[in-house]
Amino acid sequence: MIDTFIAPPCHDTIEMLYQDEHLVLINKPSGLLSLSGKNPQNLDSVHHRLVQIFPGCTLVHRLDFGTSGLMVVARNKVINAALCQQFSQRRVTKVYSALLCGHVHDDEGVIDAAIVKDPANFPRMSICAIGGKPARSRFRVVERFYQTQEDDRLLPLSRVELIPETGRTHQLRIHCQHLGHPILGCDLYGGRLTPGTERAPRLMLHASELHFVHPISNTWINARNASPF
Repeated sequence: MIDTFIAPPCHDTIEMLYQDEHLVLINKPSGLLSLSGKNPQNLDSVHHRLVQIFPGCTLVHRLDFGTSGLMVVARNKVINAALCQQFSQRRVTKVYSALLCGHVHDDEGVIDAAIVKDPANFPRMSICAIGGKPARSRFRVVERFYQTQEDDRLLPLSRVELIPETGRTHQLRIHCQHLGHPILGCDLYGGRLTPGTERAPRLMLHASELHFVHPISNTWINARNASPF
């Protein structure tokens, strides 16, 4: 399938949270691609911007277009390899903040559901026990509340903390849908509000914590960045 997505211009800047000669920690804005697309109209991205500041830098991991939050960027190939190894061996802890549609019943739990590409609905993924790659996420409800809509109706929402134990494409988005509570503002997995109600301005998913070992100093980096919503 051909990706026909054209990213609208992103006027938000990338916030530099920490940098040394080996790596950079950033806060990615929502609405910015992690990597440039094949279409020249999708040139703007985290990597495209940062490589002009840090020549030779590479992305160790990605965040979806609509997701904001913490990313670690390697400034050379040696650091990239070392960090990629930590990610592949699941020694990196990632924590996300999200707003889910509805009130999640359980205070915490685990979503264990294999994920596979959906060839009929690119770029969507699907839950598939047969042939899917194992995927596991933990969730914890922080708050249940109601948001008043433009027509004065009350929209039930749950603020949750999400911890992916694997790193599949769209994992948190499709796992929350599987839970029965899609992420607010998600256009692919059912988080758009019903017609006539106030629409979410963005995908309500933010990478709020990133914990890993610095490849050179061997000290723990415990990065935190509060959710903007």
